[in-house]
Amino acid sequence: MLNKKTQYAFQALMYLAENQDKGPVLIAEIAATKRIPLKFLENILLELRKAGILESKKGKGGGYFLNLPPSKIRLADIIRKIDGPIAMLPCASLYFYERCSNCDEKNCGLHDTMIEVRDATLKILEGKTVADLVKK
Repeated sequence: MLNKKTQYAFQALMYLAENQDKGPVLIAEIAATKRIPLKFLENILLELRKAGILESKKGKGGGYFLNLPPSKIRLADIIRKIDGPIAMLPCASLYFYERCSNCDEKNCGLHDTMIEVRDATLKILEGKTVADLVKK
C-alpha cells in the first residue's frame, strides 16, 4: 500500500507536470491546490530535488519545477525514492534485498510467490510514468 508521503509526492508531481509551461511553482500553491500539509510537502519536494527529479529556483519567480520530462519519471523510481522497496518481503526485493532470518529461500513458497508479485508489480510501475498519470 502506498503511504501518504508517496501519494502526496505523486500529487505534487502531477501538478508540476500539468503546470510545467508556467515555470517554477510555489510550494504554497501546490499545497493549497492539492490539500497537502505545507511542511510535509516541503520535505517531500526536497527529497525529490535531492534525487534529481525536481529542481528549484529561489527568489522572485521561484519555486519548484520538473528537472526531467514527465515521460521520463517512472512511477517505480518515485516509490523507491520516497517509500523504499516495492517488494512485499525484504528477501524478494531487487534493490533493498535482505535475507529473512527464519526462512530458507530455496524452499520457501512465500518467497517464490512474492517474487512473482514483485515482478508483476514492477512490470506495471516501470512501464508507467508521471506523464501517464496526467493523461488520465
